[in-house]
Amino acid sequence: MTGRTPPRRSAAFIAATALVASMGLAACGSDDSAGGTPTLTWYINPDVGNADPSAAKGGQAYLAKRCADGSKGKYKIKVQLLPNDASDQRLQLLRRLAAGDKTMDIMSVDPAFATEFAAADYYAPVPDNLQAQFKQDRVQSSVDASMYKDKLVSVPFWANTQLLWYKKSVAQKAGLDPQNKPVTWDQLIEAAKKTNTQIGVQAKLYEGYAVWINALITSAGGAIVENPGETYDNLKLGIDSAAGKKAADIIRKVATSGVAGPAIGSSTETESLGLFDGRNGGFLVNWPYTYGALANTDKKDVGAALYPRVSAGEESKPPYGGIQLAVGKESKHADLAYQAISCITNQENQTIYMTKSGNPASRKKVFDDAGVEKAFPGGIAKLIRENLDNAAPRPLTQYWGDISLALQQRFSPPGALTPQTPASTQKYIGEVLNGKALL
Repeated sequence: MTGRTPPRRSAAFIAATALVASMGLAACGSDDSAGGTPTLTWYINPDVGNADPSAAKGGQAYLAKRCADGSKGKYKIKVQLLPNDASDQRLQLLRRLAAGDKTMDIMSVDPAFATEFAAADYYAPVPDNLQAQFKQDRVQSSVDASMYKDKLVSVPFWANTQLLWYKKSVAQKAGLDPQNKPVTWDQLIEAAKKTNTQIGVQAKLYEGYAVWINALITSAGGAIVENPGETYDNLKLGIDSAAGKKAADIIRKVATSGVAGPAIGSSTETESLGLFDGRNGGFLVNWPYTYGALANTDKKDVGAALYPRVSAGEESKPPYGGIQLAVGKESKHADLAYQAISCITNQENQTIYMTKSGNPASRKKVFDDAGVEKAFPGGIAKLIRENLDNAAPRPLTQYWGDISLALQQRFSPPGALTPQTPASTQKYIGEVLNGKALL
């Protein structure tokens, strides 16, 4: 395989660079050419208020204004809103990074793609004098997601993990006590059938579906990639395994048992939340923002528990998510960008962000704040903190983009999965990574 181009530069990468070459990129750059205050551009993922700092106190746009105002004229921060879907966020960032865009001052990067960007050498180095600060008081899963080849290449911003949300009245009727006795997926399916309610999951062809597949495989004791630090030609996949078959079986059961709503194949976090918040909602796996987003459900009837188990005797490995902050290699203001990131991720701002946006902090001490406990009452804040210690990230490999797309395609439609699905999926991914098949 000597001379082969690593598949990192495959479907999405080639499409991105071709688009860059054909259409160019609109500049969003600094307006400091005349010697004025440097303006940093921060590419943010959607949250409360989105790109309007006045729309909702506590979102990323609000933190941008807060830190810029507190810099005493050192810098301004302009936010650019990324798409809602993580896969689309990846492609938009990739296009700009591949084109050497100099406005990539600060990026909110999904941890699933942080390794890919680091491997492509798209990041400006984290200053030595800030590395200890950026690791201090962080949950370990967020630090791990920010590393590449034993170096800190991005900064933990907020850390995330999924919980099992349930209506207490429904669980009681079904004879379950998820808060005190962890439940399995089979128990949830039977409980939903017994109570004529529904289970919210994410199974649309997007990154959220890959999150569910990964959580099921890791909770069954397996791994999608067994040696994620290796190059594509030495990568060892673990999908064709007992854990992979168990994951496929659970997805099929959820899809075919009539408990996943009318359109499981179109369900994202938003649709599954709506399903749970409706009259027939009973159970849901989703991120902590769920509690604050409920509009139709009596919150006194809402409980949270550990992520469902695959097997009764084996602890679950809930999904790890969140956002890392990174600075583009071609940024004209990398030093100022890292100063801004230091402000954005300090304890006070992470506390504001968690209480107002519903997205958990990567700093441990934030969970002890009275405001956080008020925003996530009934022990939910403590549960999130505990789950972050057990959370399993998606494989930290630079090839995750291709692996994720292949997983989504071959594990679809959810109701048609068979015991052979993991084997055929693993074979297909191997062919894609080695340039023998296209996504």
